[in-house]
Amino acid sequence: MEFFLISINPIDVFLWTFRKNERDVVNLYNTMSPVMQIATGGSMLNFGYWSSEHLDPISAQENLCNIFGNLSELSTAKTVLDVGSGLSAPSKLWRDSYPDLNLYDVNINFKQLSFLKDTKNIEFLNSTSTKLPFMDNSVDRVLALESAQHFKPLEDFISESKRVLMKSGFLIMAVPITLKNSSLSKLGLLKFTWSSEHYSLDYLKNLISSNGFKIIDETLIGSNVYDPLTDYYVENRKLLSGKILQHYPRYMEKILYNSLLKMKKASQEKIIDYVLLKCTLNDES
Repeated sequence: MEFFLISINPIDVFLWTFRKNERDVVNLYNTMSPVMQIATGGSMLNFGYWSSEHLDPISAQENLCNIFGNLSELSTAKTVLDVGSGLSAPSKLWRDSYPDLNLYDVNINFKQLSFLKDTKNIEFLNSTSTKLPFMDNSVDRVLALESAQHFKPLEDFISESKRVLMKSGFLIMAVPITLKNSSLSKLGLLKFTWSSEHYSLDYLKNLISSNGFKIIDETLIGSNVYDPLTDYYVENRKLLSGKILQHYPRYMEKILYNSLLKMKKASQEKIIDYVLLKCTLNDES
């Protein structure tokens, strides 16, 4: 498997997670994506949807992509934007499942766009999420699978999604979110290692509804995400940490381990969750 192997400066990592501008997010993913690839053996960069039939990372990650694809009604779609497309493994899965799709992977990270070699029916666009390079009313799906938590300003992404979507189109998002019970003190270690904007569910929903969309499906799936992911790592830590330590310093694995433990605890205490949202344009939009 191909990895983007680079040296790590702890001060740089701290600044990237603290500032969280677009360049910081690119640097963070170029540094940390290989950890997930090493630990999972695949190229998906999502937490996965775990179940009794999906007990390993790749299976859980593909399951989340399939659930997300079904929610997006990709079987009837033609022109699909995957915004914040990572290493394009989800697009490849959707392309293989729905061969009539024309997929456009939008990613600010040029290095990630060059990862996938099998590019049939997938085009790659090095662009920000807040200014989409498409004409008005030109696509029928805008997807953001575990990426919108990094978009800033998020309102600009939602506004751009409204602009480029056809009237019958869908905006679909899978987003790690905070809940009403959340605060920086309760997030603890996650306020640094959960490298996102920490958008709350209420903020996200209000932003969507105030920008011309109607939410027609909302599902919280955190209990199928954080808890089993953490349990898997804890149960397999000896094997997985051995792989990680071949490429990363020991302190990085310790931070990962403690972050997972905190993520599970925060999920159980209803401080964080994970939401799937399906949105249509309001009739008057």
